[in-house]
Amino acid sequence: MLAYVFWHWPQSTIDPNNYVDHLIDFHQTLAANKPTGFHHSVVFRIRGASWLNTNDEAYEEWYLLDDSAAMDPLNEAAVSGACEEPHNKVAREAADGIGGIYRLRAGQEELSEARYAIWLSKPAGVSYKDFYTTLQPLTAQPGVALWGRQMTLGPTTEFCIHSRNLIALPPGYSGLQPQFTLVYS
Repeated sequence: MLAYVFWHWPQSTIDPNNYVDHLIDFHQTLAANKPTGFHHSVVFRIRGASWLNTNDEAYEEWYLLDDSAAMDPLNEAAVSGACEEPHNKVAREAADGIGGIYRLRAGQEELSEARYAIWLSKPAGVSYKDFYTTLQPLTAQPGVALWGRQMTLGPTTEFCIHSRNLIALPPGYSGLQPQFTLVYS
C-alpha cells in the first residue's frame, strides 16, 4: 500500500475554521467520487513538523492507494469533475504545501485510529535490515504502522510511525513527535 502525503497550511488572512470546512468538504467529495486504486483519505492537524515552512498549525493529508499506478487517477479526480470546486477552494486559501509518497513498510494501515505519530530517520551507520528488525517489536503491536518514504516532493522525514497508543523508540533512535489531531477520516 502507498500513501500520497500532502502538508499545507492556510494563508494568514484565511479563517482557519473555514479552511478546515473546505478541506473536509473536498475529502468528502473525493470519497463520494473515488478514483481507481484510491482507498480513502485521512487528515490530521499538526504543529511542530520541522520540515514545514511554518510554525503555525498545518494539515497533513494521507491518500491511501493500491500502488503508484493509482496516482494518475487520483490526481485527475482531485482537480476535475465534482472535486474541482472543493479542491480549488482549499488550494486558493493555502499559503504553501509539500508532498511525498510513502510505502507501508510494517504493521497495518489503521490511520483513522492513529493518535500519535513519530517522524524519524534511520540512524547513521544502521542498515535498513537492522532498522526494520530493531523496530519490529513496535510494528508488531496492534495499531502500529511504519511508513517509509518512496519519493519526496520537498524536504520531509524518511519514516513515520503511526500508533493508537504512545510508544517509545528503542535506545539510540530518536524522532520528532509533532502535535497531532485527527480532523477527517
